[in-house]
Amino acid sequence: MPSSKPRGQYAKGAERREQIIQTATDVFATEGFEGTALKRVAELVGVKEATLFHYFRGKQELLTAVLAERDRRSMAAMDTDAGLPLMVRSAERNRAEPGLTTLYAVASATANDPGHDSHGYFKDRFAEVVDVLTVDIERRQSDGQARTDLPARDLARLVVAISDGLQLQWLYDKEVDVADGLSQFIDVLMAP
Repeated sequence: MPSSKPRGQYAKGAERREQIIQTATDVFATEGFEGTALKRVAELVGVKEATLFHYFRGKQELLTAVLAERDRRSMAAMDTDAGLPLMVRSAERNRAEPGLTTLYAVASATANDPGHDSHGYFKDRFAEVVDVLTVDIERRQSDGQARTDLPARDLARLVVAISDGLQLQWLYDKEVDVADGLSQFIDVLMAP
């Protein structure tokens, strides 16, 4: 049976690409993604900044890979069910990673053009989050734990809108508690 692991040069390239993504995620989390961040990533990986783009088509592809890694890490760190509790826990986690939170907000606002490198990532991400929340809210509606005067999918979209809206406000005012505001909104929407 053939091995599913990459071999030779391809394996080294895949490993280097993964190393760049991991390092960039760590750097961007605390230092942000503007200015000297790419130079710092290259320095930590042990390559020249221009070499980073041997592994990625451009900066935006790297930023999208970092956002996907952020999502993967977030899911791995959560010990809660998907759905509404995960949204609140993610908001709590985002406060500790201001650089990645800013990257997410900026990238999501600029990726609406279908030709943008991050467009597919955000389109798929929003669809998946809304789907997961819809299932959770439908379950809560069936159990009598959530209001039923609005369809679950509409409530799910409102939760995402409030979460992202509060996150944008937090970018300008660090006193905004996104997790608390989201929890309050969920309590209002879910009241049967």
